[in-house]
Amino acid sequence: MTNEQLELSLAAGRQTQLPPRRESRQSRAAWWFGQMRRVVNSAMDWDTVPEPRPEQSWLEISHHRQSA
Repeated sequence: MTNEQLELSLAAGRQTQLPPRRESRQSRAAWWFGQMRRVVNSAMDWDTVPEPRPEQSWLEISHHRQSA
């Protein structure tokens, strides 16, 4: 651990050539959706869950009288 200030110099004269973002974004999206299609196509079919049997519940309501 140090208590001294660190300096970072950025090379102002150097600029790196970045690939066009649109192509990169499109290729990543195509890859992602291809993966999702593969997952969906390989998913197994599940049987539907049967309806639960009816259940009767009782609601108890208590009447309280307040005196004035």
